[in-house]
Amino acid sequence: MERCDLGGRRSGPVWARRAAAAAPRGLIVNIIHSVQGYHSKTIRFLNVAFDSSGDSLLAGDRQGNIYVFDLNGNRFNLVQRTMQACTALAFNLRRKTEFLVALADYSVKCFDTETKELVSWMRGHDSSVSSISVHGSGRYAITTSTDTAQLWDLDTFQRIRKLNVRQSVGIQKVFFLPLSNTILSCFKDNSVFAWEFDTLHCKYRLPTPIEGSVLLYKVFAVTRDGRTFVAGGKSNHLHLWCLESKRLIRIIQMPEKVRAVRHLEFLPDSFDGGSNKVLGVLSQDNIMRFINIETCKLLFDIGSPEEGISTAVISPNGRYIASVMENGSLNLYSVQAFTQEGNKPPPSMFKVVQDGSKCILETNKLIMKVTPGRSEGPWKSKGSKIQTRLLKLQANTSLENKENELPGGLNKKRLQALLKGFGEYPAKYRMFVWRSLLQLPENHLAFSSLIDKGIHSAFVNIQNKYPIKSRKLLRVLQRTLSALAHWAAIFAETPYMPLLAFPFVKLFQNNPLICFEVVATVVVNFCQHWFEYFPNPPVNVLSMMENVLAHHDKELLQHLIKCNVTSQVYAWPLLETLLSEVLTREEWLKVFDNIFSNHPSYFLMIIVAYIICSRAPLLQCNQAVDFEYFFHHRNNLDITAVIKEAYRLMEATPPDIHPQRMLEDFIPLTKGQYPVFNKYPTFIVDYQAQERERIRQDEIQYLRERQLAHESEAKAQEQKAEDEAWYRKQKLLQEAEEQRRKMLLEEEERLAEQRQRLAAMKRELKVKELQLLDASRRRFLSYQQDQLQMELKRLDDEIARKASMREQETAAAVQDVEVRRMELETQRQLFEEHLIKDQEAVTKEMKEKVDAHQRKVDLEDHHVQRLMEIDREENQKAQIVAAEGAAKAEHKRRDTEWRLQVLRRLRRDDQNREQRYEEIVKLLHDNTVKEAELLKAMRETEEKKWEDVIQKEAQLEEEQKAAAAADEHRKQFLDDKINDALELAEKLQREDGCSERLCDLKAARTERGVELQHVPRSGNICLNDTSALVPSLHMSLDSRRELARQERELMAEVRRLRQRLTSQAKTRHPPAHFSATAWTP
Repeated sequence: MERCDLGGRRSGPVWARRAAAAAPRGLIVNIIHSVQGYHSKTIRFLNVAFDSSGDSLLAGDRQGNIYVFDLNGNRFNLVQRTMQACTALAFNLRRKTEFLVALADYSVKCFDTETKELVSWMRGHDSSVSSISVHGSGRYAITTSTDTAQLWDLDTFQRIRKLNVRQSVGIQKVFFLPLSNTILSCFKDNSVFAWEFDTLHCKYRLPTPIEGSVLLYKVFAVTRDGRTFVAGGKSNHLHLWCLESKRLIRIIQMPEKVRAVRHLEFLPDSFDGGSNKVLGVLSQDNIMRFINIETCKLLFDIGSPEEGISTAVISPNGRYIASVMENGSLNLYSVQAFTQEGNKPPPSMFKVVQDGSKCILETNKLIMKVTPGRSEGPWKSKGSKIQTRLLKLQANTSLENKENELPGGLNKKRLQALLKGFGEYPAKYRMFVWRSLLQLPENHLAFSSLIDKGIHSAFVNIQNKYPIKSRKLLRVLQRTLSALAHWAAIFAETPYMPLLAFPFVKLFQNNPLICFEVVATVVVNFCQHWFEYFPNPPVNVLSMMENVLAHHDKELLQHLIKCNVTSQVYAWPLLETLLSEVLTREEWLKVFDNIFSNHPSYFLMIIVAYIICSRAPLLQCNQAVDFEYFFHHRNNLDITAVIKEAYRLMEATPPDIHPQRMLEDFIPLTKGQYPVFNKYPTFIVDYQAQERERIRQDEIQYLRERQLAHESEAKAQEQKAEDEAWYRKQKLLQEAEEQRRKMLLEEEERLAEQRQRLAAMKRELKVKELQLLDASRRRFLSYQQDQLQMELKRLDDEIARKASMREQETAAAVQDVEVRRMELETQRQLFEEHLIKDQEAVTKEMKEKVDAHQRKVDLEDHHVQRLMEIDREENQKAQIVAAEGAAKAEHKRRDTEWRLQVLRRLRRDDQNREQRYEEIVKLLHDNTVKEAELLKAMRETEEKKWEDVIQKEAQLEEEQKAAAAADEHRKQFLDDKINDALELAEKLQREDGCSERLCDLKAARTERGVELQHVPRSGNICLNDTSALVPSLHMSLDSRRELARQERELMAEVRRLRQRLTSQAKTRHPPAHFSATAWTP
């Protein structure tokens, strides 16, 4: 067993010596990726994928290393390092060097194997991507995760559609059906839906399996032809569905060792026509068993419990099996080692239950067991011999077999039988089969003589009409058409000859001889009678096809006639292009496998069959443009059905209208020299050739004369050019001088503009500076005005508070007076009672009391007057302070108002300065005059205020002096009276010995001197004492009220004066209006 350790290498050979096909266990090479270091370890491979050819293998490991293995070239290359594990791979894109890899971060990336660069990065999944399915064209891909499936366009790498499902359902797998435009989606609830790729409409849904056979689908596989669908899961049963009939056709029971199926994949075969019969089943025991789904025979298996398989992929050509092992290595097996004749098992020993009715079969009739009656394989047999039997041909073959014998040992009948069985020839041997069927002579000398004649004049400029990107292909097409034109002149005049020859040129571009002979054979045999009506289409051939169509589908023909669509519209485009415009490469090859294997009339039947099979869309068309488009573009048509229909037409067409009656049998080209081809109107072709030759000679003569004219004209142009060069030089000198002058002028203008911009910038900066200063001044004035308003408000509040306090004091004094009066009334009554009792006894004492009381009253009156004077002085001082504060506030307000007016005027002057300079001077003069007037008015007002203040202060001083004099007089008077009373009292005391009364009087005098506001409560006051006390109390209350009234009048006068000054200032200097200002960054 060959082993390859990738190690740290980026490239190298895969095997030193390739194992033979019959190597033990069919294993070609075992690939591992080990890392040497402190901790040596082996990096596990996770996923593998083959390209569309099956000769290149893509593998990704856990660390994100992506390797490409070229199995034909025996080389491996490290193409990418993604640095994270890959979850899925795809290597069958339209651009062969690109591949898709799904990574652990839920993204999908596209890389190029040659440039090793990132092509695109596709995001959109929220969970790990489990599979990537690529469309047969390689232009679209579907990525599937557990919660969603997304459809991508691989040309633009944009998401086209997204399939979302409920979390409770979940997605198992979504993939394209091979060779079709159908998408199959499999969900966790066992539902399977088929969707149309173009419209994404649901085509059908597979029904629920019959009772007793339900299993949870986990893995799926589809045959190459897209007809058979296999599903498996946690069971040893496999369900086989027919996608054409949408029903379960068989249940395969695997051996008892199989308890669950982990992976399913069909083994391709080049000779089964895509209806693969061998299915690989990977079970839970890590062994992959290959069974025949029709005979239910176990053919071979790979893997073992010791060397288990984790996942496996089979190459599209059916040659290799790549499996990721449980130990992380990668095994590559050869399918040929398992499918050799000696390794085939003996015939099956059981009978298959046939499905003969349309009703649903019971479960026990559908189930077929896989029989273990096979050999253990070539590597487990012990000395077993394989018996073989050779079949010998009979010596006496019939004449018919001799006619069917072809060059190369092939038989035409056997090839036809093989073709009917598989629908087409193997791609590997197709060109060999065609050469045998067409019996090509391979006349090298004759072909060389045609090639030596060179490129025909009719095809010299063929690239202008048919711009082919490949230069090689264009050159081969040009040589082939030229050889055909040299062989027969008609082909140089045939406009559709490039369309007819191009498919064969593309197939045989590496062998020009075979290409020419194939085209010549097709023209001679399959284009019979095409050139009889040249240059018109072959009306006779078209009539034959129209007769066949009328016989088999009269309704369609009537519809075409009704729409004015002739055979030149629906048949001739298919004939002249040999169906290459409406078929894909694979379909075209499949069709010509059948055409070359049958009578030349089969080609016409293929055309009619194509039209009949397209009757449904053709019946929907009503305009000629739609028909022309239909027969010049590819259509969604099953080519197998067309081939079967052509065979049916060959058998069902009556002999009288059958094209076989008009067309000759196949005649190969002659060896040595090619046959003469003259089945066309030679006079037309000769006339056209003569005309073309005449035109060519005229053109040559014209070219010769034009050459002479060009030469003379060139000389004249040369002389003229010299003269023009001299004049141009002079002109350039003048222009250079003029340009220098202009440059100097432009430089001066540029300097002037720069100076202007500098001046404008300075002006702008100055304006901005002034604006900032103005804004700061206005902000400061606003702040000062707010402070003044707050001061005025505080003064108003203080005045109101003091007035309220005076009113409260007045009310309290009135209440005290009332209380005193009541006390005096009470004392008077007591005194009256006392006087009544002692009137006669104390008459002399009463007189003394009256005198003492009189002196006391005078003293009290003096004190009361003094208190009133003190109160008046305090009120006057408060009025003076209030007046001074009001005057100062008025002065500051006027000053602030004047400053505000000045600032507003300056602001208005600054805005209009640049516009009207003369008006600015006038406005400044007017402003100066108005300011002088304003200052004068303010001075006059201030002087008047100060005069009023001085007068009021003089009056206040005079009143204060008068009050002081009156107080002094009253005090002196009271002192004199008190002294007299004391002297009298002492005299009386001396006389009567009443020293007690004298002590009382002295104590009363001392108390009154200390407490001026309190009246002593002495007893023995007579009724007449109140007559002197009441007027003094009324006088004190009246003086208080008068002072309060004067104070209120003074404050009202101050407010009126303030309002009048404000109105005068507003009328003299109205406020200036400023324009709005916008701030720019």
